[in-house]
Amino acid sequence: MAALSYLVDTLLSLVLLAVLLRLLLQWARADFRNPLVRSLVQITNPLLVPLRRVLPAVGRIDSASVVVVVVVALLRVSALTLLGHIGLPAPLLWLTLAAVQIARTVLWIYFIAIFAYALLGMIAPGTYSPAQGVLASLCEPLLRQFRRLIPPLANLDFSPLWACILIQALLLLLP
Repeated sequence: MAALSYLVDTLLSLVLLAVLLRLLLQWARADFRNPLVRSLVQITNPLLVPLRRVLPAVGRIDSASVVVVVVVALLRVSALTLLGHIGLPAPLLWLTLAAVQIARTVLWIYFIAIFAYALLGMIAPGTYSPAQGVLASLCEPLLRQFRRLIPPLANLDFSPLWACILIQALLLLLP
């Protein structure tokens, strides 16, 4: 039973990660001609295209992506509690657990993206790769906020470090 629980958890976590990453890239106005983003779009299209026919976008918010993120998070919580022989949680707890799962996933996406962005900036400064383009569009809006508070010291940018510290603190605060 542990193997089945692991497989279901991993599969639903990967689906949640893919759809949430696509939603975050849409909000960050990433270049969807980038090969990495195009592959993410192709992976998530089977879930989103049918829903887009029913749920139109509301401003900059892709309502189909938001619905899929919430549904996958609810499915993950449900599957794990059912496979753990706990039964379905109360509706309010169910929604709370799903919201916490979404928040954790968003924080981990940003932590890993900022870490990779900083690492690529140190390894190959001034060069371009498709990964750097995606990471820049995802991380720069957040890092800009930190740069306003913490300016570079002697041409060293500490904003990724402080952003990662804050993200880890927020992860510790989540239940």
